[in-house]
Amino acid sequence: MEVVEQSTGVGLTLVSGPSRSGKSRWAEHLVAGRGKPVLYVATGALAADDPAWQRRLQLHRQRRPGHWATWEVEGELEVALGRAPADHQLLIDSLGTWLAHHLDLDAESWEQRQLGLLEALRTCAAPQVLVTEETGWGVVPATVVGGRFRDRLGALQQRLQPLAHASWLVIQGRALDLHALSQPVPEL
Repeated sequence: MEVVEQSTGVGLTLVSGPSRSGKSRWAEHLVAGRGKPVLYVATGALAADDPAWQRRLQLHRQRRPGHWATWEVEGELEVALGRAPADHQLLIDSLGTWLAHHLDLDAESWEQRQLGLLEALRTCAAPQVLVTEETGWGVVPATVVGGRFRDRLGALQQRLQPLAHASWLVIQGRALDLHALSQPVPEL
């Protein structure tokens, strides 16, 4: 099989995996060892009325070092990328929670939102580690919105891959270097 060179972004690392796989911990490990101040960019909804979500957020907060700065950006990741300081390392957690803010967009508006994110990542002055969920590994979603989430996330991940200089798959608490162990799927 012919090796196809990928065009790489200036500093994008993707970390993907299923729920509870250890992907956020791996991303935290990656940024902690790079010698730059860390800016944790949280894209999830604040959801103050959801106790289970609040417990999950609290676990993430407790695990992070106190000297890491945190921005709660919810669905406005593109804006945050545009104002991120170049001397920081960004840990963005996560692409799926960012996408959830935009599930109600029609196809044309969603395409524009994706293009805005791709451009913001390309032009961001700071290196980024982006956590993303893997969906669709088993049960087909029973709802239209669940299917839309799965399809949009998978397609967006494929659009992000050519920008990434590193990609990791985290599963069962183990991290696999996808660039070292894989070949790009050819376009048809």
